Amino acid sequence: MPRSGAEARGRLQQAALELYRERGFDRTTTAEIAARAGVNERTFFRHFPDKREVLFDGEADLRAALVRAVAEAPAGLRPLETLLRAFREAEPILERNRPFAEPRLQVIAATPALRERDLAKAAALGEALAEALRQRGVPGRLAELAAATGWAVFHRAVQDWIDDPSPGLEAHLRRVFADLRALSAHDAPAPARPGA
Repeated sequence: MPRSGAEARGRLQQAALELYRERGFDRTTTAEIAARAGVNERTFFRHFPDKREVLFDGEADLRAALVRAVAEAPAGLRPLETLLRAFREAEPILERNRPFAEPRLQVIAATPALRERDLAKAAALGEALAEALRQRGVPGRLAELAAATGWAVFHRAVQDWIDDPSPGLEAHLRRVFADLRALSAHDAPAPARPGA
């Protein structure tokens, strides 16, 4: 039996991931997750409002950390540089959730309702980043564009980090943001046309 709330939460997450991968998300109940974790169903609901949220644990912490990092970034940084700085500060949160990252993505990819929830969470996080940029004086449309672009770049870097953790998230962030700069450079070569 788990002795602490954090231990119970971790066991519930692990049990949910195991069951979702074995049986599928739709065919797994909260009672089965609780039983696998060695707790009762009431304990499950003390930690998570529903069985989807087990897979999105840490999202609120990530959002708060990113918004705070944007707010605390030095004055004078461009919007994308502000976001890059904020994304770097997210590494400890992501590292804590690393054991669940790849299996979590597999379960989400296989479940339409979870993909929808994932998109809604990403949209909310993007809006929170846009609002944080607006609070720094970035005009509305530019704040929204920077947040959407920055989030896409961050998502790519995190996926690369999940696939290859050895260089660390920081290295992946630097590389993907460099790719973005190269894409937007005036002298970037145009792609070859098919058949040319």
